[in-house]
Amino acid sequence: MLDKILLQIAAELKVRPAQVNAAVQLLDGGATVPFIARYRKEATDGLDDTQLRELEARLTYLRELEERREAVLKSIDEQGKLTPELRAAVETAPTKQELEDLYLPYKPKRRTKGMIAREAGLEPLADKLFADPTLDPAAEAAAFVNADAGFADAYAVLDGVRDILSERWAEDAALVGKLREWLWEEGLFQSKLMEGKDQNSPEVSKFRDYFDYAEPIRTVPSHRALAVFRGRTQEILDAKLVLDEEVVPGQPTLAEGRIARHLGWSHSKRPADELIRKSVAWTWKVKLSLSLERDLFSRLREEAEKVAIKVFAENLRDLLLAAPAGRRVVMGLDPGIRTGVKVAIVSETGKVVDTSTVYPHEPRNDWEGSIHTLGRLCATHGVNLIAIGNGTASRETDKLAGDLIKRIQQLAPGTAIEKVVVSEAGASVYSASEYASKELPELDVSIRGAVSIARRVQDPLAELVKIEPKSIGVGQYQHDVNQSELARSLDAVVEDCVNSVGVDLNTASAPLLSRVSGLSSSVASSIVRWRDANGAFRTRQQLLDVAGLGAKTFEQAAGFLRIRDGDNPLDMSGVHPETYPVVERMLGSVGKPIKEVMGRSDVLRALKPEAYADDKFGAITVKDILAELEKPGRDPRPDFKVARFNEGVEDIKDLQAGMVLEGTVSNVAQFGAFVDLGVHQDGLVHVSQLSNKFVNDAREVVKTGDIVKVKVLEVDLARKRISLTMKLDAQAPRGGAGADNSYRPAGRQERQGGRGGGAGAPAAGQSAMAAAFAKLQTKR
Repeated sequence: MLDKILLQIAAELKVRPAQVNAAVQLLDGGATVPFIARYRKEATDGLDDTQLRELEARLTYLRELEERREAVLKSIDEQGKLTPELRAAVETAPTKQELEDLYLPYKPKRRTKGMIAREAGLEPLADKLFADPTLDPAAEAAAFVNADAGFADAYAVLDGVRDILSERWAEDAALVGKLREWLWEEGLFQSKLMEGKDQNSPEVSKFRDYFDYAEPIRTVPSHRALAVFRGRTQEILDAKLVLDEEVVPGQPTLAEGRIARHLGWSHSKRPADELIRKSVAWTWKVKLSLSLERDLFSRLREEAEKVAIKVFAENLRDLLLAAPAGRRVVMGLDPGIRTGVKVAIVSETGKVVDTSTVYPHEPRNDWEGSIHTLGRLCATHGVNLIAIGNGTASRETDKLAGDLIKRIQQLAPGTAIEKVVVSEAGASVYSASEYASKELPELDVSIRGAVSIARRVQDPLAELVKIEPKSIGVGQYQHDVNQSELARSLDAVVEDCVNSVGVDLNTASAPLLSRVSGLSSSVASSIVRWRDANGAFRTRQQLLDVAGLGAKTFEQAAGFLRIRDGDNPLDMSGVHPETYPVVERMLGSVGKPIKEVMGRSDVLRALKPEAYADDKFGAITVKDILAELEKPGRDPRPDFKVARFNEGVEDIKDLQAGMVLEGTVSNVAQFGAFVDLGVHQDGLVHVSQLSNKFVNDAREVVKTGDIVKVKVLEVDLARKRISLTMKLDAQAPRGGAGADNSYRPAGRQERQGGRGGGAGAPAAGQSAMAAAFAKLQTKR
């Protein structure tokens, strides 16, 4: 069985069976995908993490298929109905769907009308009439009348014949498979507004684009399918699978004609032909039409969910790998109107050093008092970056921060201080979480949100791993998709991101450590407890002193954990401890200590990988070691940049067609990219407006967190839609913006996006700023 699975996966991935076999053995042995992709390239001959994730998913599916196949064979065999032909068909069924089609006639089920008719002895009559339609059905049925069995006259008997034939045909796996594929190719996915619904009500009007909608089911994009399914679930839309045909009473439909052709029957006006025609129609209308609609709707939903989950995962990856601002003192502002703007100052290491609340907006309108408080905090703690959450009053609070920076620079010229608006998606989830209450027990829940906003600028990855991935909100229809599949996919993304960047063993939180290859939540907590009790780790080897962390876990995790300023410089790199002896051989040949070799391209590039390869670690691994030594502990994330929002543009009402603005990509789907312009409503750049060249998928041009320049094409205030273009020479079309109007951009309450941060150094001139604010306080 395993060989069969390996060969199939190898063919699908277009790799050698030996590579798949090696990967399967490692996965079955408890190795993680990041570990295999990074440190077992020799074994798999270089399978990357994407291939390994696909391999892992297919392995699970095919193993489940084989288990189900064995159960089906056993069940049919126990019934004494397993013929050699049926066994062969079951053993070669390539999908779960086709396997279930074959099993359907033998699957235990409640008593049906067809079963009752067979129990009454009517099956020979059904076979006889279908085999020879020249026979008179009524005359033949007379001999089968059996009132005790429920067939009191010839009419009842012929109804029983119809039930037997229609059930038999509806369980014909070949027929069902042909019809299913034909309907997928030719069927229309149709939706209409349900009767009695007020199309102008807010809940209903969101689905306006689907009140009278039809599209070939095989071409329906993910976002449209999920929108219709959501409307159907909310009992706003009525969705059906229809065929583009004109139904004529008394004439067979296209589907009935296909059933007849499969059976090799045609209506020739023989005595039994009308009975057979009715049986064919019954097969379609009663037995197959609804079940096939369910099958194809399930297929459409499944494929739509795969796309939605993939888009969510890709956006999450971009957000997690957004540029960290790095070791900078950050002021986090969680905007609010009536309840005030919550303020948190975090040090270069993320420690909370001060908090406050200011009330610059209605009803207090204490603008000057807020500026004074924030300025004092900036001066006291040396703030050089202000992070503003993108929720309610974010644009007004961004203006406050801009005014603050302007005054600081007037009082202390040369002071370097920046501001950035960041996604606060998930911040409220974190604030109320059990982990936040343990991490920040002394802070009010509302202040914790400001802390999260500040920290996610310093290091988005380290902070966002504290939040359940789907609560970060960078996908569409995330509550409509299969939740277990979504969780599995997003967890894999988080794991891959964390391990590709590496984790500082001495500063990482337990949630971040738990995402490291091989580390469970309990072991991660044990590491933090050991650190609290014994101080910072000096070597990776000390991990083996942690309770619950054995040799296998050490093997999986050690290479992804970093120790800065430890006893061994290699511990700050991605070189795995198991290969330290290889590095020692290199050092012996060049005659230099490790500190004089790390980062020295001239020395490292002169070394030949083959010279240091052995039976355990080959040339591929040695090349990776040399690359890591050349740039030890290199962060793969980009540099930090911030978007500059336009002055005077604070609300969707401020936007005008033709405006050129800067914004941050908050979410990307195949059909386009949503851009945060700082007006509490994302604008959409349709895929056709991303570039002057043809773009198939928006991610070819932009990704979540990118800062882009856009032009406003159209603003629909009633529906809160902003159509944008990145083709800055484009003109707004008279009939609209040319965007795909079959979706609704996400509002602030279900934000779909985030901001990036990046690597940066603390700004100079803080003492001058402190002096300037001392003057300001004197004036007040």
